[in-house]
Amino acid sequence: MRALEIHGVQDLRIVDRPAPDPGPDQVQIRVEWGGICGSDIAYWRRGISGTAVMAHPFVLGHEVSGRVQAVGEDVSGLAEGLPVTVHPARTTGPLPARLAGRDNLHPQLTYLGSAAQDPHTDGGFAELITVDAAQVVPLPPGLDTRRAVLAEPLGVAMHAIRRAGDVRGAHVLVAGCGPIGLLVIIAARAAGAARVTAVDLAAPARERALAAGADEALDSAEDMAPSITVAFEASGAPASLDTILRSISRASVVVQVGNLPPTPISVSLGPIVSKEIDYRGTYRFVAEIEDAVELLARDDLAEHVISHELALEDAAAAFTTQVSDPTSSKVVLRIG
Repeated sequence: MRALEIHGVQDLRIVDRPAPDPGPDQVQIRVEWGGICGSDIAYWRRGISGTAVMAHPFVLGHEVSGRVQAVGEDVSGLAEGLPVTVHPARTTGPLPARLAGRDNLHPQLTYLGSAAQDPHTDGGFAELITVDAAQVVPLPPGLDTRRAVLAEPLGVAMHAIRRAGDVRGAHVLVAGCGPIGLLVIIAARAAGAARVTAVDLAAPARERALAAGADEALDSAEDMAPSITVAFEASGAPASLDTILRSISRASVVVQVGNLPPTPISVSLGPIVSKEIDYRGTYRFVAEIEDAVELLARDDLAEHVISHELALEDAAAAFTTQVSDPTSSKVVLRIG
């Protein structure tokens, strides 16, 4: 089978690998679509994603969808041909009691397409993958595998909304309208936000934000409306966070969705104290991917998130498009 390995900075290779047969309680999936994520781009650009450092070649990709190809022993409810997506996380051992309900923070967790562990965890940019049956998420009626490739990042967005608390009736700010920011807009609307203001420096991103359900799209969060009481910083830019903290109303909630640099940054934190701002982090998701497929099935706004489709053999061009085309949003690979 073909798989997309990364061998070094800007060194992607299509390689032949043996197909991984499913063992007991496992499922083999024929992958049809793969979404390029910021972490994939980080490995490609620098060999590092967050604190994970690539030490040897591995298969990228954790946003995938396709169909069940084969099931192992003791697997029930999953039949050949069933359209599915995959929860990329797998945990080992008990979850500490203080982290109950927060499996995304499990101390023994692996993630598809990640160099956080050594040996690294191969990802889903391959024609066939094998995962635990518990990681397989069947698609509801009406959801095709192309749109379902957004289930993982939409799960991230929905988890961010839940970290903010109840947003029903709230005026919400989303700063940074890349793929995750757009999906946060969609998730905020689905959670009952009354109004969504989007912010991005790039005009094409602002246009996508409006198409995805934002009420207005601005090029700066300066002088934001006093009615905004919940903000999602989805760009990962320290300057964006600084502006939000200085401009947002008292007693507001700010959720950090975008990955900030691993090095020290300059941000004015005084407003957290003087305004009693709740500043919260959010990391991946728990089981929100199951809610994500339901939302994707009933709402087509996520179609505005996908900007380009390229074949697996054109992966290098796809990665270049993701980082250099000003009109790009989510770039997806046709794998199957």
